[in-house]
Amino acid sequence: MVDSRKNVTTHLTQQHIERLCDRHFGIGADGLIILKDSDKADFYMDYYNADGFPGTMCGNGGRCTVVFAHECGWTGKKVTFEAADGIHHAEILENGLVELEMRDVSGFSHFNENYFLNTGSPHLIVFRDEIDAFDVFGEGRKLRYDNAFDGGTNVNFVEKTASGIKVRTYERGVEAETLSCGTGVTAAAIATFIAGNQEEASINVSTLGGELNVRFIPSEQHDKFTGLRLTGPVTQVFNGSISI
Repeated sequence: MVDSRKNVTTHLTQQHIERLCDRHFGIGADGLIILKDSDKADFYMDYYNADGFPGTMCGNGGRCTVVFAHECGWTGKKVTFEAADGIHHAEILENGLVELEMRDVSGFSHFNENYFLNTGSPHLIVFRDEIDAFDVFGEGRKLRYDNAFDGGTNVNFVEKTASGIKVRTYERGVEAETLSCGTGVTAAAIATFIAGNQEEASINVSTLGGELNVRFIPSEQHDKFTGLRLTGPVTQVFNGSISI
C-alpha cells in the first residue's frame, strides 16, 4: 500500500507494479493499493493485481487500506472510501477487528453444480470435501479460464465445517492460490446459505490467512443480499522504501 500524497505513484507502469509484486525480484505481494484523493469519500482505493493490471474490488485489501489510511492520518476509525465498485463504509472496532461494508449482491447463476456470484469481483464457488489436500492451483486454473466466464473468474473451493466453512481461493490476476480473498469468502458465505448448508446469516470463514466473519440480510427469495459485512483482523507485516 502506498500513500499517493508522497507523489511516488505518478510514473508507475504495469511493468513497475508487476515487478514490485514479484516475490523474487520485488517486495512481493498479491497486489498494489494506492490511496488517492476522492471528492466523494475520505479517499479512493486504487487497486492493481500482481500482474500489474487494474483489479476490481478487493475485500481484504479494503480492510487493510482502512487501517493504513488511519495510521497515515487520513481518517478516524470510521471511514468512507471509494473503490472500483462504488462507495464503502468501514470501521476499526474496539477489539482491533476491521468491519467492511460490502456492496449488495443481487442474483446468482449456476455453473454445473456450482454457484457464480459477483461480490465486487466475479467468483465461482465449488463445494468440495477435504480441501486441505485439494489441487487448488491445477483445478482452479482450469476453471478460471473456462469460456463460460467472460474475462475469467476467481475460483473458491469451499468445505463445510462444524463451525462454518473453510475456503481456498485461486485468484485471477495473481494466477495462483492466495492465502485469503475477502470478496471470495463473501461469495462463499452467500453460496453456502443459498445451498442450504447454513441457516444463519452470519458465517465464520477459515482461510489459510486467518479467520473471518461474513454476515448479511437475505431477501425472502434468497435472490438479494444486503447489509453485507466482512470482518476480520489486520496485521502490518513491515514498512520500508524501494527504488524504482
